[in-house]
Amino acid sequence: MSTLRALAERRQLRRRLLLTSPAMLCLLLFLVLPLGIMFLVSVLVPGDYGGVKWGQYSLEAYLNFLYERDLDDALVFNTDYLQIFQRSFWLSVLTTVGCLLIGFPTALYLALQSERKRNLLLFLVTVPFWTNLLVRVYAWILLLRNGGLVDSGLGIFGLSDGALGLLYTDVAVVIGLLYTFLPFMVLPIYTSLEKLDWRLVEAAFDLGANRFQALKRIIVPLAMPGIVAGAILVFIPSLGNYIIPELLGGGKSLMIGNLIQLQFGASHNWPLGAALSFALLGFVLLAMLLYSLRFKQAAGGGHP
Repeated sequence: MSTLRALAERRQLRRRLLLTSPAMLCLLLFLVLPLGIMFLVSVLVPGDYGGVKWGQYSLEAYLNFLYERDLDDALVFNTDYLQIFQRSFWLSVLTTVGCLLIGFPTALYLALQSERKRNLLLFLVTVPFWTNLLVRVYAWILLLRNGGLVDSGLGIFGLSDGALGLLYTDVAVVIGLLYTFLPFMVLPIYTSLEKLDWRLVEAAFDLGANRFQALKRIIVPLAMPGIVAGAILVFIPSLGNYIIPELLGGGKSLMIGNLIQLQFGASHNWPLGAALSFALLGFVLLAMLLYSLRFKQAAGGGHP
């Protein structure tokens, strides 16, 4: 009897392995293998004219993240890369907060509409995805440049008497990031609000709560998984974005994505670029881990 059960379990295990093998193969080819190559590049010695010297290993790239060598070949603490990371975090946080401030009321409005109108509005939210990101960013260049639509519009209403100089500034970068990633905030929050039991809100009103209290104590806590998911979906791609800081920021103030591209391009320092990519990956994984720990407890019945 035990032999038959062991055979059945072994057969079931074999079937599971066969069913999951395509997904495991894809993960291996498109995730583990590229990361492994990237890690290997990060611990190699940079080539003289780009590339790497295969077979010559060094941790200099990780050391260069915090230190640089002076004329005496002594290590000196260097904050340049930390400042770029700090600036990237700051702009990404601003983008996330801006998307939340605009995205939450938008998602709430969508959730409160009739099904027919809701589907139409959801369709409009996804319309920007139909156009290439590069085209949309170039459109913002036309809007934000001196004498563009923003300058002209403010001048017509007497709010500006000259060029604002918005283009190629951090403000322009934040505007571009906010515009690009706003749907990534709206859709997860809308998904949470759509599942919300609105009888709880009605019960809160019956018990004497006003609109703000119902929003604060009922709607926001129940929509929190969507809010956090949206914040992660906005924050992480903003952190490593390359196109928007390059075009709207003019490449004057680097973000992490521009710094990594610079190492693989003009600087010919592939190991440092790979090491910076791994540093960025570490921050992303840390954010995902915190999100998982935070809401795993909530899903298990604990208090979030």
